[in-house]
Amino acid sequence: MNTTTPPLPLPPSTADMEPLLFLHSLINKNLRVTTTDSRMFWGNFKCTDSESNVILRNTYEYRHPTTTAAAPSHQETTAAVGTVRVDMTSRFLGLVVVPGRHIVKIEVEEFASQMRSKQRRAEARGVVA
Repeated sequence: MNTTTPPLPLPPSTADMEPLLFLHSLINKNLRVTTTDSRMFWGNFKCTDSESNVILRNTYEYRHPTTTAAAPSHQETTAAVGTVRVDMTSRFLGLVVVPGRHIVKIEVEEFASQMRSKQRRAEARGVVA
C-alpha cells in the first residue's frame, strides 16, 4: 500500500495578507455604505464574505426625500440663494446585511482626533503620510 502525505499549504505571502489585515482593522469601526439606489447605511462593521456582502450592527438607513417631500423646501428658498437644503429621512434597522452587488461606496468614519493619532504613529515609525 503506497501512502503519500499531501503537501503542506504554503504560508500566505505578505501581499496576500494586506487585504485581510486591512479588513480586520475595520472591524468595530463605523462605516457609511452607499448603495446603488442612493441609500446610505451607517453602522458598526462586523464582517464581510467572499461575495463582498457587508454586515453592520446598530445600523441606521438614510434616504433622500422624495420629490414631493422636497417640493415645499424648494418653494421656501429664494431665487437669490439658488440652493435647496433638505434633510435625509432616517430609520434604525439594527443588524443588516448589505449585498455586495449593490454597494457603490464604503467610507470609514474617523474623528479628527483619530486621524491625528494615526498620523503621529506613522511619523514615529518614520512613515510619511
